Amino acid sequence: MESFKVKDEFLAEKGFLQIEWASRHMPVLNQIKKRFSEEKPLNGVKIGACLHVTKETAVLVDALLAGGAEVALCGSNPLSTQDDVAAALAKMGVRVYAWRGQTTEEYYWCIEKTLDCKPMITLDDGADLVSTIHGKRTEIIQDVKGGTEETTTGVLRLKSMEKTGALKYAIIAVNDAYTKYLFDNRYGTGQSTLDGILRATNLLFAGKNFVVCGYGWCGRGIALKARGMGANVTVTEVNPLRALEAVMDGFNVMPIAEAANVGDIFVTATGDTSVIRKEHMQKMKDGAVLANSGHFNVEISLKDLEELAVSKRTVRPNLEEYTLKDGRRLYVLAEGRLVNLAAAEGHPSEVMDMSFANQALSVEYLVKTKKMPPKVYAVPKEIDEMVAKLKLEAMGIKIDTLTEEQKKYLSTWEMGTT
Repeated sequence: MESFKVKDEFLAEKGFLQIEWASRHMPVLNQIKKRFSEEKPLNGVKIGACLHVTKETAVLVDALLAGGAEVALCGSNPLSTQDDVAAALAKMGVRVYAWRGQTTEEYYWCIEKTLDCKPMITLDDGADLVSTIHGKRTEIIQDVKGGTEETTTGVLRLKSMEKTGALKYAIIAVNDAYTKYLFDNRYGTGQSTLDGILRATNLLFAGKNFVVCGYGWCGRGIALKARGMGANVTVTEVNPLRALEAVMDGFNVMPIAEAANVGDIFVTATGDTSVIRKEHMQKMKDGAVLANSGHFNVEISLKDLEELAVSKRTVRPNLEEYTLKDGRRLYVLAEGRLVNLAAAEGHPSEVMDMSFANQALSVEYLVKTKKMPPKVYAVPKEIDEMVAKLKLEAMGIKIDTLTEEQKKYLSTWEMGTT
């Protein structure tokens, strides 16, 4: 068995510097690592992970190793791997199979190699690892005690599996923890998406018509940050409650068919397919920029764009120009893949600190808990609150505690108006 496969193992020294920088800004995970080093709660546990191979992920892996785990890792997107970090992980003894620029075949080969370790616990970012186990590698299921899922897209897939009876082992939806989606999805995606667009285009946001497709927590963050940089933000939605919230938050709300006429920059963040299609592209102004911040590259229909275009060229790294029959030019960033990781570095370390703290503690919970029925579970409340408490302590922030009188008042129904 190949112990690893990366683009260039001699990039490791640079990778270690990146990991060190991330670690300095991830105090919660470092506290967990310290305890894991002393208690070894994961001793001998084999973990198979399909995650974005970034410097922050390396800090998570380091904590799992400190807890005694054996880790095999592959990338969860063909364009999101940081090759220097992958090389450093290989030097750390991780069975890592990841490099930037994979073909679809190489991507799934890496997943297969990761599964060859026969994991007891799985960590997933988009549910490709879990779906491969349930589809092609069913012999592994009997050895898997449980897993975690990091993304909105992945949780949707897993809940669909649960609903149809296809899911064969327990999954903790780390994505749905308060200390994950309220911060990672909103502030992390908001900042990193704009970072990716800026690195790919170097355009000015101020005064631009900026269209955000989807107003979940990721869309909220993107809209908030774009407005903060002076853009005129329009939101498109299919959910009436989220659309109403966007209106009340002060954003323009309209169907994508109307927004297509006015947008300068479009960002999809829905987790669904074919959000921007041919009929929308046919209405867009010359020079419109299309980016995706959803997990999979299905939200912008590149098939439709290829059919409309008469030529295509790469203008800058992560920026492709499609010239249409009438001479209009539309620009697609990062091949329609998640722009914050393909064109930038992903979320800031400070928010990934909380997300990956949830991952580490959820893995420990799965290892210590009796095997649970195959369902999608919420992160235990005590883990979520512990992560928030540790983060506040790391930031030097103190909060109030309830008095005994206040606890009694909240626990009874008799006391009312006096």
